[in-house]
Amino acid sequence: MLKVDALTLKMRGRTLLNGVDFQAENGEILTLMGASGSGKSTLLAWMAGALDQTFQASGQLWLNDRRCDTLPTERRRIGILFQDALLFDHFSVGQNLLLALPRAVPRARRRPEVEAALAEAGLSGFYARDPATLSGGQRARVALLRSLLAHPDALLLDEPFSGLDATLRDSFRRWVFTEVQLRNIPVILVTHDVADIPPGGRCLRLESWS
Repeated sequence: MLKVDALTLKMRGRTLLNGVDFQAENGEILTLMGASGSGKSTLLAWMAGALDQTFQASGQLWLNDRRCDTLPTERRRIGILFQDALLFDHFSVGQNLLLALPRAVPRARRRPEVEAALAEAGLSGFYARDPATLSGGQRARVALLRSLLAHPDALLLDEPFSGLDATLRDSFRRWVFTEVQLRNIPVILVTHDVADIPPGGRCLRLESWS
């Protein structure tokens, strides 16, 4: 379970969010919506431990029984996927994915694990590919694989579908939902499009906390 408790976010004295409380259960994709500037991405940045110093925050973040808001980013075990794939173009696809693997994964298993993940994503043979040669959908899949290969205990999705055309967006959305639910981890999805809400999923609007 991923839980936000009594979160207040301010920027230069202006309150963006006030008294935010919500939780996502394991295997649940909870959608957050709100107008531009309502604090959606700022909320995810706080959860990931990457909040800009121009913002002030108070509140608590819990992942299962562990309080995370007091921990550095690398110890939170919370993955994040942005609209931009943010791949390192001077590395191959496989090298980008190797960077995500936990240090505990033995050297002999690292490349096979990456190759297996690529195969599951329909990207067999892409290990040595230059990221600059990938299509938008392929880059998006690699970006999600990079987040998942870190074996996070929760995942944050910051409008990951908005840069794709309608057909590709629909297929990538279904693939993402399948992948994250198979891992039975809590997921927070930020979007501005109601079509992104998983069937039967809960949706919260941030305007109610501003």
